[in-house]
Amino acid sequence: MITAKAPGKLYIAGEYAVVETGFPAIIVALNQFVTVTIEESHEYGSIVSKQYQENSLYWQRQGDEMVFDNRDNPFHYILSAIRLTEQYARQAGKTLRVYHLRVNSDLDSADGKKYGLGSSAAVTVATVKALCAFYELSLSNDQLYKLAAIAHLDVQGNGSLGDIAASVFGGWVAYRSFDKQWLADIRPTVSLTELLEMPWPSLSIELLTPPAELSLLIGWTGSPASTSHLVDKIALAKTERQADYQNFLAASKACLEAMVEGFRRNDLAQIQAELRHNRAILQDLAHFSHVAIETPMLLKMGALAEAIGGAAKTSGAGGGDCGIVIIDRAIETEALFEQWRANQIERLNLAVHLVD
Repeated sequence: MITAKAPGKLYIAGEYAVVETGFPAIIVALNQFVTVTIEESHEYGSIVSKQYQENSLYWQRQGDEMVFDNRDNPFHYILSAIRLTEQYARQAGKTLRVYHLRVNSDLDSADGKKYGLGSSAAVTVATVKALCAFYELSLSNDQLYKLAAIAHLDVQGNGSLGDIAASVFGGWVAYRSFDKQWLADIRPTVSLTELLEMPWPSLSIELLTPPAELSLLIGWTGSPASTSHLVDKIALAKTERQADYQNFLAASKACLEAMVEGFRRNDLAQIQAELRHNRAILQDLAHFSHVAIETPMLLKMGALAEAIGGAAKTSGAGGGDCGIVIIDRAIETEALFEQWRANQIERLNLAVHLVD
């Protein structure tokens, strides 16, 4: 039996701007995972999720094609990952086989709370990793990122793919998105094997080392957000308020470059200052786009953290889900967590996951 796992993620800074080619963000991988197992079968295959047992899939092979008994399923990212990885396997001369694929996720709570930790990216990465092991394909992390990014993009159609980078590389990641139009143009002209070996324009993935005194706190406000819905609203503002949007991009880029430099210099104060700066930049974006990025509960969470010296902001698209705090680990935080609980804000006691 083959087992592979991929971590969830949270955005630290650079949200919304990162969907544009070459614009930076910082993302962190967390120690909550999607786990995929594969076991060879000789008659029929299956795709089973512990979270969605009533929607399990059964399939057979007809040549190299997977043929499903049930087309109405929630596993689009898994199926896309299978399709792309098996395409790569065929190009590597592998014979496709039948198998049982099982998925288990601890990115959401046992009682169904959705924390916004990037489950679609993690399940895509874990599926690709498991299939590469199953077919004995040796991919570098760069190639794994590219294969999973294509699979994810084929389903989602947009986004930065930064959550894929965090799930592949782990730790703290400084990320710049590749040129998606270039990818769309070149895909029909080269093999998948060639595509994974090519440099991708504007793509940059750099692992960062945080200062030893840096502590990351995460609070969940209990209101799951629809990232795609919020991103669609920003896209409308991009068209209607072009000058404002370009100013937002320029400000975000300068802020993130300064924050990355803070990591390189091991300077917690600079990282905190730029996190606050990024929050202000996102507040300006929210104002001219009429998108509620900071909900009242996220605002409250941030204010309580700032009162004891933490630098706080929303994480990801906003509109709910998680907020983050970067604080000196020498500062006592138990009273802060009590204040969060009193305001119905749940502390997520998660740690940064480093890939072996």
